[in-house]
Amino acid sequence: MTTTGTTRTTALRHFLRDDDLTPAELRTVLELTATLRADRFSRRPLAGPQSVAVIFDKPTLRTQVSFVTGVVELGGYPMVVDGNLAQIGVRESISDSAHVLGRQVSAIVWRTHAQTRLEEMAEVAGVPVINALTDSFHPCQVLADLATIAQHRGGVEALSGQTLAHVGDGSSNMAHSYLLGGATAGLHVRIGCPPEFAPDPRILADATARAAQTGGSVTVLTDRDEALSGADVVATDTWVSMGKEDEAAQREAPFVPFRLDADGMALAAPDAIVLHCLPAYRGKEITAEVLDGPQSVIWDEAENRLHAQKAVITFLLEGA
Repeated sequence: MTTTGTTRTTALRHFLRDDDLTPAELRTVLELTATLRADRFSRRPLAGPQSVAVIFDKPTLRTQVSFVTGVVELGGYPMVVDGNLAQIGVRESISDSAHVLGRQVSAIVWRTHAQTRLEEMAEVAGVPVINALTDSFHPCQVLADLATIAQHRGGVEALSGQTLAHVGDGSSNMAHSYLLGGATAGLHVRIGCPPEFAPDPRILADATARAAQTGGSVTVLTDRDEALSGADVVATDTWVSMGKEDEAAQREAPFVPFRLDADGMALAAPDAIVLHCLPAYRGKEITAEVLDGPQSVIWDEAENRLHAQKAVITFLLEGA
C-alpha cells in the first residue's frame, strides 16, 4: 500500500497493545533497539523528512522527549499536536480526524485515555498507529523495560526465563503491559497487588495464553513478599495513575504494604535490578534508597524509551 511519503510492501500494522507483536517480532524489535542504542543514526526510514503526528491528550515528559527525538533521528519531522487544542473525539470525530491525519503523515503516535479511542483511530487512519499510553496499556514503556533487562542480562536471548515482579496497582496500564509484554518475551511475570486492584481478567487470560506459547507464566499474588521472593527484576509504579488523582487519599492505605523498600529488595535475587517507569514518588510506592540505589537501572530504562520507540517505528514502516 502507498501512503504519503512512504511506500510499503508489507501489510499495515499497528502497535496498540503489547501482544500485537508475536514473540519472534518482539525479539526482532528488541534486537533493533540494541542496534539503535549502539548507533543512533543507523536507520532512516523517515528520511524526506516524512511527518509523524505525535498527539498528547495526557501530561508527558519522557514520552514527548523520546518520540520527538526519535522521529528526528530516524530522519523525520515530529508534528506535535496538543490534544487539548485538537479535542479529537469532541470537536470532531475520531474517524474524521483519522482521515485528515492519515493523508498527511506517515505514522500516528497517540497518548490518550480510553483504548477504544486508539483502536478507532487505527481502523481509519491508513498509517501505523502507536500507543504512547492509554488507560489500559503502556506498551512502548514495557518495550523499553524489556530492552533494559536484556541490556543488563546479556542480550535478548537471556530474557526468557527471567522472573519479573511488579508490585503495586495490578489494575494499571503498566501491570497489564507487563503481563502481555512479559509473557510474549517468555518471562515469568508476577503481579503483587491488593485484591481489589487486580488485573483485568480478560487481559490476564490473554497473557496466560501467550505465556503458554513462550514458556513463560503469569501469576497474580496478594502478598508483596511472595511476589518479590527470588525475583530477577523488580518493578513498581505510582499508586495514583493519571486521571485518578481524586482517588489519591483512599488509594494510599491499600498500597502501603506493597511499597518497594530495602526489606522487599532483600527478598529478591541478590543481583535483581529495579525498574520504575517514572515519575516516581519517593516514600510512596518506592523508597529513595531503592530508587537511587545501586540496583536501580531507571535511567537506562528512561533512555531506552528512545531506542525502543525508534525500533518499533522502523519495524512498522519497513516490516521485519
